[in-house]
Amino acid sequence: MTAGTPAWATHATTSAALGALAAEGATGALSGERGIVYLSEGRVVHAESAFAPDLATLLTRSGAVAPDGWWEAVDEGGRHHRVGRGLVDSGRVTAGALEVCHLGALFDAAYFVLAHDTRPRRFRPGAVHWLGTVRSVPVDVVVRESRRRRALLERIWPDPGIDTAPLVRVADAGSGDLPLRRGRTLALVDGVRTAADIAAALACRTYHTLVELRRLAADGLVTAAQPAPARDRPGPGAAVWDDPDTALLRRLRDALEAL
Repeated sequence: MTAGTPAWATHATTSAALGALAAEGATGALSGERGIVYLSEGRVVHAESAFAPDLATLLTRSGAVAPDGWWEAVDEGGRHHRVGRGLVDSGRVTAGALEVCHLGALFDAAYFVLAHDTRPRRFRPGAVHWLGTVRSVPVDVVVRESRRRRALLERIWPDPGIDTAPLVRVADAGSGDLPLRRGRTLALVDGVRTAADIAAALACRTYHTLVELRRLAADGLVTAAQPAPARDRPGPGAAVWDDPDTALLRRLRDALEAL
């Protein structure tokens, strides 16, 4: 190890870096290629990825929390990292419902962070997510669950492009009689939406949506769209994945309300 190089930075994968940070009992945010994982005293307390709907989407689109109630909680508790606690204390959602939804969002996002398990990009010691701690999970449990999900999805259909690319229906492929959830999933495949978009539209856990999409691919009904022409890759100074702050969330809310 080079003098002054932190232990997490010497690892070739994000999962290995998480293990090193867990052993140190670290608190902070570790950024990977496809998302970010938050740790508190060596345990995972939150994860986010652009490839999975976030907690706000799951709570508001499912009807568990009214959109106005969510943004009020962000305004009231975001600066103090107490949004989750504020949702419960105000009666906007029960502690049990929040915990279940939070764990679903955490494991869904962690799957994407660790499925493409490349070298970690950045660790910000002491960083705390504005949601606050809802429930913490051991790092080894998160890593093991991510691997289990990847193995199951590969057994259904071995093309990981289904997970992240826009999806199209296979021409002239008859759908027949599909189970309800699979039929609802297929109905949203339009050549533009990704698995994350479909999961958000259904207010459904991303992993459950991935299972249905991979089954549809195995049945010859769905495939990944052809990728767009490659753009220039970002230079060394390009920003990496980072978490939104409360002010950004408020600006996003105001912009949406102005539409």
